[in-house]
Amino acid sequence: MRRTYPAVVDRDGSAYGITFPDFPGCISAAGTAEEAIAAGTEALTGHIAVMVEDGEAIPDPTPLEQVTWEPDETVVCLTLVSVPVPGRVQRYNVTLDESLVAEIDRLAGRGNRSRFLTDAAREKLVRARPTPDRADGPSPSAHDPSPGRGVPA
Repeated sequence: MRRTYPAVVDRDGSAYGITFPDFPGCISAAGTAEEAIAAGTEALTGHIAVMVEDGEAIPDPTPLEQVTWEPDETVVCLTLVSVPVPGRVQRYNVTLDESLVAEIDRLAGRGNRSRFLTDAAREKLVRARPTPDRADGPSPSAHDPSPGRGVPA
């Protein structure tokens, strides 16, 4: 699921900073406002992922018209940033070839099998999404059903 959060972009000297009213402490900065927004989006995505892993509640977005900032801030713009918000973790039973499981365990460590499979699924989903340079859809390799694809031999 994706959620859209408000962000405040300000300028301090030659740098642009971005803060998120709903996530105190989640900040980023860059040389341009656009770069700050991109870096802030990445920072917020990671911040939310850590919150989910720690079992913390993810706040609802503040409506843009309710966003405030400090009087001494040089605000360049208010913007909305859309980020993925992981859902509640559920347990599933899956059937896998034992040699594939052995390779996964070798690469990920026995205690990290679920994370390895989750990360692999997310990577596959990202590759399958259309991008501006592939507006017609995913690359052919995103749909390659070859068994063991992506696992070193």
